[in-house]
Amino acid sequence: MARPIAVITGASRGIGRAIALRLAPTHGIVAVARSRRQLDDLAREIESMGGECRALAIDITDGDAVARALAGVDASVLVNNAGVGVIKPFLEMTREEWRAMMDLNVNALYDVTRAVLPAMVRRKGGHVVVIGSIAGRSAFVGATNYASTKAAVNAFSESLMLELRDYGIKVSVVNPGGVATDFSGSGGNQSWKLRPEDVADAVASVIDTPPGVLVHRVEVRTLRKG
Repeated sequence: MARPIAVITGASRGIGRAIALRLAPTHGIVAVARSRRQLDDLAREIESMGGECRALAIDITDGDAVARALAGVDASVLVNNAGVGVIKPFLEMTREEWRAMMDLNVNALYDVTRAVLPAMVRRKGGHVVVIGSIAGRSAFVGATNYASTKAAVNAFSESLMLELRDYGIKVSVVNPGGVATDFSGSGGNQSWKLRPEDVADAVASVIDTPPGVLVHRVEVRTLRKG
């Protein structure tokens, strides 16, 4: 790719897709998600804009698949966006639901970052952005798992930032409030929520900082609720 490479997980829809489109004018996009059809649609849209997009249809909870797919990708930017939220009372949550959220929201964060990071360390530069949630510090009913994973995201991001800043690598976490996507399957009126493009703009602004400046944590909310 002629432009610096940005790897984006969960890029087939919602926030991830908006981030891919937002960064496409300045970056070659490596779009990662499970849906080949949706990724191909994204790639066509980016290419129609004059950009470059490589689609990787993989399940990022499969660590071996992640390592194979991202081997040799020299990314300047990694956006760890993929995630899932099952919001329900703890006693109604199954073990399978609990583990699925942990695998995608936390464990896959390790595998994807571990695959991309060595090239950044060798280059002594790069930017890792993680999409968190205000739920990581603001618990609510039904979020025993989801809020726990997002608290882990914030702790992971801050610890990683402290490890990597001497290599010239930036680590940022963007914590949105409610976003109008089909992420949680909650339905109902979502017109009051943030748009995916609002979060994408926040990611772009975090990336577009001078070399010696790091914006580590950003919280993005809608001005009014309801």
